[in-house]
Amino acid sequence: MSAAPLPPCSILILAGGRGQRMGGQDKGLLPWRGTPLVAHLHAVVRPLSDDLIISCNRNADTYRLYADTLVHDDEPNFPGPLAGVLVGLAVARHEWLLVLACDAPQVDDGLLTSMLTLAATHNTPVMVRQAGQWQPMFSVIPRALRASLADAWNAGERSLLRVLRSGPLVALDCAEDDPRLANFNTPQHLDGSAST
Repeated sequence: MSAAPLPPCSILILAGGRGQRMGGQDKGLLPWRGTPLVAHLHAVVRPLSDDLIISCNRNADTYRLYADTLVHDDEPNFPGPLAGVLVGLAVARHEWLLVLACDAPQVDDGLLTSMLTLAATHNTPVMVRQAGQWQPMFSVIPRALRASLADAWNAGERSLLRVLRSGPLVALDCAEDDPRLANFNTPQHLDGSAST
């Protein structure tokens, strides 16, 4: 018996941060193994969606090579991931939005498929939980939550994790040493110290 088909999804890559731990550089465009971090993500997620969105606040001409749609924060000064998720939800063409950070180049099809399958099975948001710690940059969010996320933002909330945990949320549990979840947010990661 074949597995149930995955629900159609839009995919949002968040690449709009300050890159403070990288000396202010645009993390998604930093090279790893000869290609930009965002290119590694693009290679994995492209087959999963016909609606690939990148949230970036600079270098739009370069990011356009990897996206169907570009968005940017509605407010200045890099207000954080929730801002990127809100603009992503506003343009998403499918009912589910898979959210990933640009500095996680080791995600694979198995992880993303598991997230989407859980979301469709439970009809609720999904977030990776790594050794008991929630990881909001690995989430699946229904487009129907856009209004409630916007209400939380307008009330002063800036944490995507707190907003999603305030309602039903299913965890995809992963091991602490799962290499697929490695965030390449320091120069040491780019130097090759992360797992292969």
